[in-house]
Amino acid sequence: MKKLLTAAAVGAGIIMMMAPAVQAEELHFVMCGGEVREADQKVIDTFLANNPDVTVNMEAVPWGTCQDKSMTLAAAGDPVSLAYMGSRTLKQLAQNDLIVPVEISEEEQASYQPGILNTVSSDGKYWGFPHAFSTKALFINCQLIEDAGLPCVGPKTWTGLYNMAKAVKDNTGIAGIGLAGKDFDNTMHQFFSYLYSNGGSVINADTNEITLNSPQTVETLELYGKLLDVAQEGPTAFERSQIKALFNDGKVAMYIQGPWGRGAHKAGMKVITVPVPAGPSGVSGTLLITDSIAVFNGTGHEDTAMELARALSSGEAQYDLDSSWGLTPIKQYENGIVDKPYYENDDYWKVFVDPIGSGGPEPMFVDFKSLQTSINSMIQGMLLGEDSAENLVAIAAEELEEFK
Repeated sequence: MKKLLTAAAVGAGIIMMMAPAVQAEELHFVMCGGEVREADQKVIDTFLANNPDVTVNMEAVPWGTCQDKSMTLAAAGDPVSLAYMGSRTLKQLAQNDLIVPVEISEEEQASYQPGILNTVSSDGKYWGFPHAFSTKALFINCQLIEDAGLPCVGPKTWTGLYNMAKAVKDNTGIAGIGLAGKDFDNTMHQFFSYLYSNGGSVINADTNEITLNSPQTVETLELYGKLLDVAQEGPTAFERSQIKALFNDGKVAMYIQGPWGRGAHKAGMKVITVPVPAGPSGVSGTLLITDSIAVFNGTGHEDTAMELARALSSGEAQYDLDSSWGLTPIKQYENGIVDKPYYENDDYWKVFVDPIGSGGPEPMFVDFKSLQTSINSMIQGMLLGEDSAENLVAIAAEELEEFK
């Protein structure tokens, strides 16, 4: 009997030796932006500690090449496991079956700020976990406003905005406002903040109908034609970071920027931050723009990648990222997630949080690069006096039909 047991034990040992070792899962995680934030790294470290059979190969890639890299690898059949990238890419990836939809519970849906999930939804599904969020506001150099003989109080309407900018230009010779007109994404983004403050839209996400060709868009483009006379010279040569430099040098009195603007201006400047003024057909609004974590299809470990993506974008983990990075809060953290969130009872953050409900999302298009080209061409056409606002808007809207 003892010999039989010994033989059985030996046999079992042989079987164990012959059995393949547990295969470790290696997740390839591409992080756009060129760095891994400390708040994200903390979540990844915890995830790895709880999942010893998983490794995460983090690759931080600059924005200029990151999105194209992730999309190219997926199209070539060698997808990364997950990627943090602009939400504008999600529709194209989804249409080509390169990413998998994500499940967001009703409780989690309710925790987000209004409109956030519209930035990641298409065809009735969510295609990424929103992970970074910004809104926009108007930054004003009070010294230049006061030099023009005006009190430094934020304008409420486009008429007030123009009159303030004109007073600066007429009385000081300095540009009253900065206009982005270069072929950059933030040129399109600046326009959308004005458009959403005028009740306009670009596309109906539910019906996929192009809604750009509207009186509200025409009014917004006409505003650009009017502001041209009180803006910096040659706005088609400028994108947002260049306008920020002009603002810091006292060469423009006002410009639109995200919440990170507070730390981007010279020490000693007297700056106020106010909501984007309301257009004649709307109320003060803003562009809702997000970056998201997408889980790619065809890796064989989608479930594990999904688990990590969900951990990074959940509750307190997401709060750590938002608060440490200085982003507009992507969730309503005051509703049971954290006590006394960083933006509560803060006048600066109020300017970026209050317009969320009347803001609009960065539009989702299958060909998001062509969306940018069409919108920027429309803007540049107005700034260069190439056609009427009505015709430029109609042309852009017709072009967008091909890219949706």
